[in-house]
Amino acid sequence: MIQAIGLTSTPRKELPPAVDDVSFEARPGRVTALLGAPGAGKTTTLRLMLELQRGRGITYFRGRPLHRIAHPSREAGVLLSEVPGHPARTIRGQLGMVCAAVGVPIRRVDEVIEVVGLVSLCDERLGTLSRGMDRRLGLACALLSDPHALVLDDPAGGLSAAEGRWLHEVLRAHAARGGTVLFSTDDPKEAARTADRVITLEGGRLVADQEAADFARTRLRPRVAVRSPHAARLGALLAKEARAAQRSVEVVREDGNRLSVYGSTCADIGETAFRHGILVHQLADETGDMGPYATLPAEGLASATVVASALLTSASATSTLTDDALTDDAPTQDAPATDEPATAVAATGARTPDEPGPTAESRTRAAASPGARDLPQLPPPIAVRQAPSPLRPLRYELRRATGVGTGYLTSITVLVSSALLSVLLARIGHTPQPRLLAAWPRDCPLPPAALGAGLLGALAFGEEFRHPALAADRGTVPRRLGLLAAKLLVASVTALALAVLTVGCDLEMLYLVYGRDLAGVPADWLSLSASWIGLTVGCAWAGVLAAGIFRSTTAGLAAVLAVPVVVVPLVQKTLTGPSVRKAAGFSERLRELLLMQWPFGGARYIAAGARLVAQPVGSALMLSLTALLCAYLLTTLRSRVR
Repeated sequence: MIQAIGLTSTPRKELPPAVDDVSFEARPGRVTALLGAPGAGKTTTLRLMLELQRGRGITYFRGRPLHRIAHPSREAGVLLSEVPGHPARTIRGQLGMVCAAVGVPIRRVDEVIEVVGLVSLCDERLGTLSRGMDRRLGLACALLSDPHALVLDDPAGGLSAAEGRWLHEVLRAHAARGGTVLFSTDDPKEAARTADRVITLEGGRLVADQEAADFARTRLRPRVAVRSPHAARLGALLAKEARAAQRSVEVVREDGNRLSVYGSTCADIGETAFRHGILVHQLADETGDMGPYATLPAEGLASATVVASALLTSASATSTLTDDALTDDAPTQDAPATDEPATAVAATGARTPDEPGPTAESRTRAAASPGARDLPQLPPPIAVRQAPSPLRPLRYELRRATGVGTGYLTSITVLVSSALLSVLLARIGHTPQPRLLAAWPRDCPLPPAALGAGLLGALAFGEEFRHPALAADRGTVPRRLGLLAAKLLVASVTALALAVLTVGCDLEMLYLVYGRDLAGVPADWLSLSASWIGLTVGCAWAGVLAAGIFRSTTAGLAAVLAVPVVVVPLVQKTLTGPSVRKAAGFSERLRELLLMQWPFGGARYIAAGARLVAQPVGSALMLSLTALLCAYLLTTLRSRVR
């Protein structure tokens, strides 16, 4: 069961709150529709329920708010907008990422794909999906963790009639298994046709909470749609005959040559048109809406309707119509605005005061007054719930990195450009062999392999913010240490593989083109290898951290380039300055500090590492990584405090 109590959004400057004191229930085993015109507050209500927006109130999902549930995705499946996945990722790849994020086995993907009817399209890319297929994918993501409740924002919007019927059949099947379904819509006919209970919003306030049968009886009524080039004359004749026959007939003139006739039949209207020789282009039974949020006809009529002939009845017929029709409609349309939410909430059985709740503005003024202690307390504030971290971050990051071809294309580009550049540098000459193997000209700030590793690291977080899969409803990605560790580990392995492959390809190309003269292994290959691996891995880490801080791939790559262009000259200027003390005998003092012999020649490796860090590029890279890591941790702590 979903219980929403006192949902009120934060007012925007001088404007009233978009949602004001909305309370209702959505019971298990039933489909509940949240009905309202565009701008009535449906989406804001759902976001307040899911703790995605600040405000006041509380929503219980089976007795607990979402921030008290360990795994919210297993309690509520959410579909608020289109699936913002990477356009080049396949349907199966996207669902596999979500599986790792919510902690369900990968076999669940095949089960959900079969339920939503995407078996034949599982290898299609997201950028090629139609609106209907995208909605099916969004529903699959919502069903992936087998949640108890489904919360959907206009799920049938933009779908064809057949796709809409299929969608509502899936929702009905979920409710039949004991689940709770809550969806929003602006179509009264859809709400009456597919839901068990209809909750109506108007202007951010709850105006009705009815069973679907009561809603259809009190808010909808049949009509006859007539289209004729002589609509005005036909309307006058229908009104005249209704007055003569003492019948309750209402004729409403629409835009163009269209009439909406209430209280008559197609047969009576057709006979009248035939007797008077009036040409009729359309004559059909329809269901019209009586509420202020009525949707326009399918033909796209935009302006308000004009009453061509008022209700023409005798006094007795008028009283009969008032007693029979308007009495049932009074609680939902004619009741004062302050009484409507209280009446609707009382019908749901929620625990609310007997008195109608005050508006947000009046409650704020009352709380500031001296007698505020005598008034009922405000609903609890809604704090924005933090985006969930993936339950299996390493598996999630591996599927993210291998699910699109960007990483493969970048790696191939790096290998080809490095091989060609090394051959060109060898032809020109005056380049040491270590730089030939790394394809690193003296005038370039970084070799292609380091730039490629930095770009792949920046994409690790940059794509998350551009195509958020972890927190699609927030448009962001959680800054959690587990996710950061997974991204750094994957970036390290990728950079290491790229560094080794680059040297291997360059060595092979130099051997094929120039023979064995340039294909030899340097004598100090161990220290050179450590420097080379440290450079590529450090660039990858700098890209990951900078993209996570600045939320952009471009910023991550700019941070990688800033190390040799900006930081290295500053470090060189510092190291070449006058120095009074030197660090001679560093390894011996380390050995004395630990009072033990380093195993396997560890002192030599420590000294080599210290020499690497003492170099300008190594010092600049270490300094940059330390600053970026501190900034990332600071932003993470700040978001948690907020």
